[in-house]
Amino acid sequence: MAEPPTVAVWHRDDLRVRDNAALAAAVDDGHPAPVFVADPTFYRSGMAADARLRFLHESLTGLDDRYASLGSGLALRHGDPAAILDALPVDRIYVNRSVTARYGRERDDRLFERDDVTTFAADGLDRTDRARGEYDWQAQADAYFDADPIRAPETLPPNPLDDGPTVEAVERAHGVDPTKRDAPTGGLAAAWERLRTFAADLDRYPGGIADPAAAEERTSHLSPYLQFGCLSVREAKRYVDREGTDRRGRRLFEERCYWNRHYSQKLVDWPGWTERAVNPVFRGLFRDRHDPDLAAAWKRGETGFPLVDASMRALRETGWLNFRTRAMCAAFYTYICQCWWKEGADHFYRHLIDGDAAINYTQWQSQSNLTGVHPVRLYDPRKQVREHDPDGTFVRRYVPELRDLPTEHLDRPERTPLAVQESSGVHIGEDYPRPVVDFEARRDETRRLFSRLADRAREALSDPEVRRRASLSQRHGRETGDDDDESGQRRLDDF
Repeated sequence: MAEPPTVAVWHRDDLRVRDNAALAAAVDDGHPAPVFVADPTFYRSGMAADARLRFLHESLTGLDDRYASLGSGLALRHGDPAAILDALPVDRIYVNRSVTARYGRERDDRLFERDDVTTFAADGLDRTDRARGEYDWQAQADAYFDADPIRAPETLPPNPLDDGPTVEAVERAHGVDPTKRDAPTGGLAAAWERLRTFAADLDRYPGGIADPAAAEERTSHLSPYLQFGCLSVREAKRYVDREGTDRRGRRLFEERCYWNRHYSQKLVDWPGWTERAVNPVFRGLFRDRHDPDLAAAWKRGETGFPLVDASMRALRETGWLNFRTRAMCAAFYTYICQCWWKEGADHFYRHLIDGDAAINYTQWQSQSNLTGVHPVRLYDPRKQVREHDPDGTFVRRYVPELRDLPTEHLDRPERTPLAVQESSGVHIGEDYPRPVVDFEARRDETRRLFSRLADRAREALSDPEVRRRASLSQRHGRETGDDDDESGQRRLDDF
C-alpha cells in the first residue's frame, strides 16, 4: 500500500488547530506537517512593534505545545517563504487564505499560483470577482457564523519535518526586545483564558466600551488573539453566545464579530485601503499642508489636548486603545491637525499589538471621511473628557504632569487660572503644553473644505466601483455606519 502524501500545513495568521480548514484537509488527505515561516521582510519593515512580534512568538510556542499534545509539533523556518516552500520535503502544501495587503498580498498571489499549493477559505469572506454587481454580504456572514467550527484532530502522527531555528533564535536575529507594558500574552491557552474570563464577566461589558479607562478593564481584549488566529472569530462568537449570560453583552459582541468580518471583506475586495483614499476626490487631502512638527507632537502625545495626549501615550506605552479613542485621535489628526492621513494610520498600525490592516486602515479612511459617504465626525476632545473621562482617571494615568490639576480644569488646562496653576504645581506652557492649534478655527476651516468638495465627492460615488468600495455593508436592509441604534453599533466611533 502506498504511503500517504506528506502535506505541509503552512500556518500564517491561523495559529490554532481547531476551526482550521487546511489542517483538517491535511488530516484527511495525508500526513500533516505543520510549519510556520518567519519572513524577514515583515521584521525589517518597521510596521510591527516589538510587542506584536513577541505576541506572535508566544503564539507560535503555544501552537507547538498544542501540536505536541496531539503527537506532532510545529516546524519553524526562517527566510524567504518561496525558497522555504521550495525546500520542504513534502508532496503538497495546504494553506488557509489570509487577509493581507502590500507585500503580503503580492507574496501570496505569487505563491498561491504554485501547482503544489492548495488554498482554503473557510473564513466567511467572499473572494470571487464581484465587479458584476452587488452581493448578499449579510447572508454570507450569517452562513459563516451559523456553521459549526471545524473540529480539531484528536491525534496526529509525528511531524516529518526537522526542527528549524527556535523562536528565541529568531527573536535574537531581529533584536526583538519589547518595551510596552501590560502587553497580553500570546498563544492558544491565553486566548481561551481571556475568552472565558470575558464571557463570565459579560454583564460588565456594555457599560465599559466608550469610557477609555473602563474599556481597559471591561472590553474583551480578544482582538490580538483574533488577529493572529489563536481563536477564529466564529469560535469566539459561539463561545460567548453559549456561555455569556448578559443578553445585551451578547448582542454587542455579536455585532463586533460581524464588523470584524466586514472590515476584512473590504480589504479583500480592494487592497488599496492601506495606500490611498477610496474616493479619488480626497486623494492627497492635506498632503500639501502636512506639518511634520504637528504630526510629531500628535505622535508623542504633546498636543495640549489632554484626552488626545493620554490616548496617544497609551498607544505607545501599551499598544492598545479602545475604538472610541482610536476614532477621536484619527479625526483630530486629519481634521484638526490637517495632516496627511496615511502617516497617522501607519503610526497606529505600527504600535497596535492587535494591528489588523483591514480594521485599522478602513477605520482611518472612514473617520477621516476619505470615502465621501459618511458625515464629517469632528470630535471635540475637550467634550470627550467631560463625557467619557469626567473624573480624569484616564488622563491622569497617561499624562502624569496633569495629575495634580483639579478635575474641573482637565478638559481645558490652558484656561486654568494662574493661582490654581500655582497652588497645584502644574504650570501650563511649562509642565504641559498649550494647545498646538486653535481647535475652533481648524474645525471650521475643515468643515468649509469638505463642504466645497461635497459635490465632487458625490459625483465620484456615481461610479459603481467607487461606491462599492466606499460603502459599508447592508445589514437588515440598511446601510450601516451612518446612524445610531440602541447599541451604538451603527456608529463606527463606538466600535
